Amino acid sequence: MSKAYPSNLTRTQYEFLSDMIPEPKPGGRKREVDIWEVLNAIFYVLVEGVRWRCLRRATPTLPGDFPIWQTVYSYFRKWRKDGTWLKIHDSLRQWTRIEQERHRSPSEGIMDSQSVKSAAIVSQSVGFDAGKKIKGRKRFMTVDTLGLVLRVLVTAANVGEREGGKQVLKRVKQSQQQVSRLTTLWVDGGFDGEMFMQWVMDFCRWIVQVVLRPEQTKGFVLLKKRWVVERTFGWLMACRRLVNRR
Repeated sequence: MSKAYPSNLTRTQYEFLSDMIPEPKPGGRKREVDIWEVLNAIFYVLVEGVRWRCLRRATPTLPGDFPIWQTVYSYFRKWRKDGTWLKIHDSLRQWTRIEQERHRSPSEGIMDSQSVKSAAIVSQSVGFDAGKKIKGRKRFMTVDTLGLVLRVLVTAANVGEREGGKQVLKRVKQSQQQVSRLTTLWVDGGFDGEMFMQWVMDFCRWIVQVVLRPEQTKGFVLLKKRWVVERTFGWLMACRRLVNRR
């Protein structure tokens, strides 16, 4: 059993998620690793930002009690490819909304983008955001009014707002059962434009509402609806693995 790291799932949390973890394939080798430990190792990498290979390097600053990194990464990659992570995420979002006495499907969404520097070892899909003066990648994110993520798209940082916006909204639209009540999308001025708004109306059947920053204002300004997605970006940045796009 691994140490009690802050990123660990509690047993109650694990039992809540365990039904969504795929069972071993019939006739295959018996599963020997504890899936709770695998999940804890994955969340440790996410929160602490260490490399996969560091999971079994016991030093004063690194753990040495997780399953071997190849096993952990194999499960992470498998669940990403077969949709397990997406299933868990969507289920948690729906349960959270119901717990907050909201309908499981939101009626409004907020979209924004964030450019982040890429790690030094990353060379693919990297671009330069001239507006933010950042070389790296850009995250296009859509959230509900609670700040819970609907869908995310990661591109090179030089991809334009409207182009990236269309791509991420296509992902949202594909999850029709998750957003069956969605009618309104709140965005900033980077997504403004008649052609983009018309595309959203034609393809998604949603109305785009642009929230602009008041003119001649300096410093932080709390903007209607848009602050929600900014808070979500802040939540992501609390995970060291997400500070730089790897």
